[in-house]
Amino acid sequence: MQQVSRDLDTASGLSGQPVSVLGAGIAGLASALALARRGAAVSVLEQAPALIEVGAGLQVSPNGARVLRALGLGEALATTGLAAAAVELRDGFSGRQVLRLDLQGAAHAAGGGYFFVHRADLVSLLLEAVIEAGVRVETACRIERLDPGAMGVTLSSDNGRSREAALLVGADGLHSVVRRRLDPEAQPFFTGQVAWRAVIPEQPGAPAVAQVFMGPGRHLVSYPLRGGRLRNLVAVEERARWAEEGWHHQDDPARLRAAFAAFGGPVPGWLAAVEEVFLWGLFRHEVARHWHAGRCVLVGDAAHPTLPFLAQGANMGLEDAWVLAWALARHASPEVAFAAYQAAREARVRRIVAAAQGNARAYHLSGPTRWLAHRLLGLGGRLAPGFALQRFDWLYGHDVTAACSDQRGTL
Repeated sequence: MQQVSRDLDTASGLSGQPVSVLGAGIAGLASALALARRGAAVSVLEQAPALIEVGAGLQVSPNGARVLRALGLGEALATTGLAAAAVELRDGFSGRQVLRLDLQGAAHAAGGGYFFVHRADLVSLLLEAVIEAGVRVETACRIERLDPGAMGVTLSSDNGRSREAALLVGADGLHSVVRRRLDPEAQPFFTGQVAWRAVIPEQPGAPAVAQVFMGPGRHLVSYPLRGGRLRNLVAVEERARWAEEGWHHQDDPARLRAAFAAFGGPVPGWLAAVEEVFLWGLFRHEVARHWHAGRCVLVGDAAHPTLPFLAQGANMGLEDAWVLAWALARHASPEVAFAAYQAAREARVRRIVAAAQGNARAYHLSGPTRWLAHRLLGLGGRLAPGFALQRFDWLYGHDVTAACSDQRGTL
């Protein structure tokens, strides 16, 4: 395993401190690993009966890759993921390229890299690392109630069993039981958009390019996975009929094909290969007002769910994990550490969430506005090839591991 960041070697404030992490997704496992690397005695509680291969593709951008590298997983990421060459914006009807963003040659990728990864593969490499670090992982543990106390939290599971947690990290996703306790008034609302996801076979050696096919009221994103042997598809449609939230609601592939019947280029061939597809409604969850209370704190989607239009959900969870562990190691009081963590992260994640919402609007333009926007994007790409990507230097160029080490800047 790759060498761990030397910044962790000097951190002793967490030595022997028991911490419970609720949720074994990416944010939860990354938090467990970051905390264990700093000396905490960590337990992970996961409601699923087993950590099986679920989900589809995700993108680990340079800001997230830097965290994985600092945790000692840089080589594993490079082996498991597919190094991305570019992102291409394309006209959905014709398949014509509107704008290409070169990722491999971009300065923002220095020291980070941009990767397409199957979610199950990222979970597996994090799980292997946390077990190696001495973290205890318990599955089939569904927590239904929290009872905070002065020195910890009592967790009650659906089987009637209770346990004590000295510190509790809520990494339990969109429907977080921890967030319901900390921010009970928050109510999500349907955005008027649904998303299908599917994985289809692909010929090895497919170009490592993420392609976004844009059309009025809909768009489709695709990129290869696992060395080009698979292709990830995510298709979004605006509509009044809402669908349930969650990744595991199966749908008829014919409905997906009908929704994108007017799209051209490679899209019809991809959709013809879909045998199994999942549909979920996209709901807008506000960033939590209260990320912590007493001995409880939120990370990842539990704190700041985002729409999937900037590919930052996993990356924000990775950044959270590093900053939370750093704050707990730096401050003797958990309450002070949690407050420092939220203060360090909140402005950045709010900016990311807002940017994701903006991408959805840009992808779904129609009429003359769409025609003009595509022409301007293409012209800008020819006259100033790097400008479009430079607009995201604030996102991809950020390094929370360096900011924490220097104890300066926005984390």
